Amino acid sequence: MPTTVPTDLSLDALRLLVLVADHGSISAAARVEQISQPSASNRIKQLERRLGLELLDRRSRGAELTEHGRMVTGWARAVVEAAGVLVTGARALAAENEGDVAIAASQTVAEYLVPIWLARFRALDPDARVRLRVANSRDVIATLRGREIDLGFVEGPTVPTDLVRRRVGADRLLLVVAPGHPLTRRRRPVGAEELAQLRLASREAGSGTRDALGWALGRELEPGVELDSNAAVKVVVASGAYPAVISELAVAAELRDGRLVSVPVTGVDLTRTLHAIWRRGWRPPAAIDDFLAVVLGRR
Repeated sequence: MPTTVPTDLSLDALRLLVLVADHGSISAAARVEQISQPSASNRIKQLERRLGLELLDRRSRGAELTEHGRMVTGWARAVVEAAGVLVTGARALAAENEGDVAIAASQTVAEYLVPIWLARFRALDPDARVRLRVANSRDVIATLRGREIDLGFVEGPTVPTDLVRRRVGADRLLLVVAPGHPLTRRRRPVGAEELAQLRLASREAGSGTRDALGWALGRELEPGVELDSNAAVKVVVASGAYPAVISELAVAAELRDGRLVSVPVTGVDLTRTLHAIWRRGWRPPAAIDDFLAVVLGRR
């Protein structure tokens, strides 16, 4: 048996394993995938060889998962679902000027929420086409006012009065540092005034994250370094060079596996509301109304 787990696993094999678990047999899973049963059996056997695990008990009726098979299937299901979200989001980005639903979203919303909404919308209306633009909150508002999009999603603390806003969720900003950073050795939380004085790795001016932090602290911020994406901020923080205040959505994975550490903060409310926005007096077409219903949890 191999001693290391390979990284070049077949997504088709993982999806087939999930289907076997859901439908109770290789033959039923093969019908869903529209492949032959021998091909399906061979795909599962190859996966077992790659993992060095027996996933199915072939001595039982049908295709019963072994104990290892049940665990691997749970992980495989998460991978398959994530791949579906990735493909759906990428298609929306690639749609350019085509699409029944034209939306723009600030980066945090676009990275961590829009792909989930798109996947749910696609299940509801597989033929609808969505065009997605990613920008900071300031630019989302500008493109909406310029009638380049129909619907926007922002994370900034204020929305101009000529636009209608609707709450679609909540988020929390966290002060994060690399493991071993001096802030991790503090016995007391960081206060609002001290937070305002920190030289932070920050998103660019106009980003919802930066605007929300400035609003909460009641002052303009002077970052130690200014970056144009959440990914870049996280790389800089992980290097130990700077702390950052960033969306909990953006750093959830890094906090789970210990690549970043959250430092408690007191004396300032770092929660924020995420909004859908559109032009006042605008009547959404049916496809956009359906998409908004998915976002709001009504569909």
